[in-house]
Amino acid sequence: MIRKIKSDPAKPLILITNDDSIYSKGIRSLVEAVKDLGQIVIVAPSLPQSGMGHAVTLKDPIRLTPVERFDGVLASYACSGTPVDSVKIARDIILDRKPDLCLSGINHGSNSSINIIYSGTMSAALEAAIEEIPSIGFSLCDHDLDADFETAKIVARKLTIQMLAHPLTKPSLLNVNIPLVSPSELKGYRICRQALAKWEEEFEERSDPRGGHYYWLTGKFVNYDQGHDTDEWALENDYVSVVPIQFDLTNYHNINYINNNWELN
Repeated sequence: MIRKIKSDPAKPLILITNDDSIYSKGIRSLVEAVKDLGQIVIVAPSLPQSGMGHAVTLKDPIRLTPVERFDGVLASYACSGTPVDSVKIARDIILDRKPDLCLSGINHGSNSSINIIYSGTMSAALEAAIEEIPSIGFSLCDHDLDADFETAKIVARKLTIQMLAHPLTKPSLLNVNIPLVSPSELKGYRICRQALAKWEEEFEERSDPRGGHYYWLTGKFVNYDQGHDTDEWALENDYVSVVPIQFDLTNYHNINYINNNWELN
């Protein structure tokens, strides 16, 4: 039986999760970067969950398994569900109070521009923000499983310190992407907007050894946005991109347009 942890209310309580699994190098790097800044509880998927977005598990049981691979933390569990499941079950089953901060990552690969829609890393942070927990999602622009996280650890630590010291208005949620450069090559930080960019995709039809047909998703990433205030520009120019985001998807301009132009009565 899983028992709630006993945290010290005088110290910050930090929940750490990701989508690359609790066994990834990225989450270990994140824990190492911030573990002295508060009390750390880790709940992350037991298997890689990239591209899961905001999926939740509804038809299968969710299991929690203690994992002993992190020093100096209150508790760490592998969750059989999705990144969002991990945040939900941590809040309800494991934590004895609402955490002061949720950190998700460090993701192997960028979650800039439209990638945020598909990202399990960012959906975990978003789920925490829905629960009014200040949250940051960290991503490194390198898909290599053995990527060098030295720069990302410096970035994660600096922004975690700032978020704890200077909380944002709610929803407190940042999408942070880190270019693949050394600490000395990093030019700094840019507070950005999300670029207008997307994947232009197609499905290739292929044949298996028995002659059966299957389809493989391919495509290329295209940036339509030439602004110098976007996350894509920041990353291309060796800056960390920091995008404050929210979960209100309402298009307020079109509310006014529809009210003024559509004949609905």
